[in-house]
Amino acid sequence: MRIAPATVPEREARKIAAEYLRPQNQGLELIGSATNFSEYVENTYKSLLMPLMAKTTQERTRGVIANYLVPEFGKFSLRDLTPLTLQRYFSGLAASPLAHESKDKIKDVLSSILGSAVQYGLLVKNPVEGIRLPANKRGKRKTKPHVTPEQFKQLVELIPEPYATMVFVAVWTGLRVSELIGLRWEDVGTDSLTIDERYCRGDWDAPKSEASNATIGVERCVIERISRLKQLTVDVKAGRAVRHYKVVKSDRPEDLVFQSVMTGAAMRDNNILTRHIKPAARKLDLPWINWRCLRTSHATWMVEAGANPKDVQGQMRHSRISTTMDIYAQFVPESQRRALAKMSAMVESRTSKPIASSTHGISIPPQSRMVN
Repeated sequence: MRIAPATVPEREARKIAAEYLRPQNQGLELIGSATNFSEYVENTYKSLLMPLMAKTTQERTRGVIANYLVPEFGKFSLRDLTPLTLQRYFSGLAASPLAHESKDKIKDVLSSILGSAVQYGLLVKNPVEGIRLPANKRGKRKTKPHVTPEQFKQLVELIPEPYATMVFVAVWTGLRVSELIGLRWEDVGTDSLTIDERYCRGDWDAPKSEASNATIGVERCVIERISRLKQLTVDVKAGRAVRHYKVVKSDRPEDLVFQSVMTGAAMRDNNILTRHIKPAARKLDLPWINWRCLRTSHATWMVEAGANPKDVQGQMRHSRISTTMDIYAQFVPESQRRALAKMSAMVESRTSKPIASSTHGISIPPQSRMVN
């Protein structure tokens, strides 16, 4: 590095050099921190960490890196990405038309990259820690759509099997559709379901997060509905003929619970949605129903029944409580009204009683009387 003009005395030049080296000599900065950000992402992060992610997460992470991080920080070395530099960048996003969720995703991906640099000994500390995002200015919180119990009952009655049972289980358990399709008979307990695998359009993978890999309790009606599939047959028209298929072709522990009617293979979520769920939903004037809506409905029902946030988070297997609270926020006004009604009833009950006379058994000392 060029540290000073040639006219600077040697002693001064050594002092300047010592200042450059001080962070490394004191262990505040590592030699590897000189690695170029773009090179680290391409040669280390993408090859070592991204293959461990779910396919959908990989795709979105690649998009964030290519569209936002490399254009902004590609020429920087890792040590140049200081908290001050990063805070300037994220504060500048206040004027960006990007949604708050997109800004949060950019921060998450950058934190993941620099966190891995800490893990591999190139940085001492992750500079993203403590970085604040611009306030969310979207105004009124968008309500997450959900089906009511009455709508749910009508919907299930309009959908043929085995898809009706898939919808039933999705709402009663809160499973993601990829987890639902990946469910095997060995995962079905007497009063629980174990989620340890998921399938999405040709790709088998682990659950979305560590929190998603769990066993959850379910109502007896869910287990009974799933078990009922073993006795069902469905009729499928083939030209003028009608063919009969067993819904469950094999129920060995490793076999799928929800099998393709014709082949027994894993199902495709988009086919089920467009061919069976959407048509039934339109008949009920509910065109917004989708797989995500069914999952949200489970959490919504728990909230309406009075469950606390931690219980809902555990059942939904959310990694962050903030995700659960987004659903809770829709019901705060109603819960506040109930709380105010209880307070009003308490005040009324206590103030409606006659107030005892202050002269019964009490004498007022002369010195306490008001003097004009």
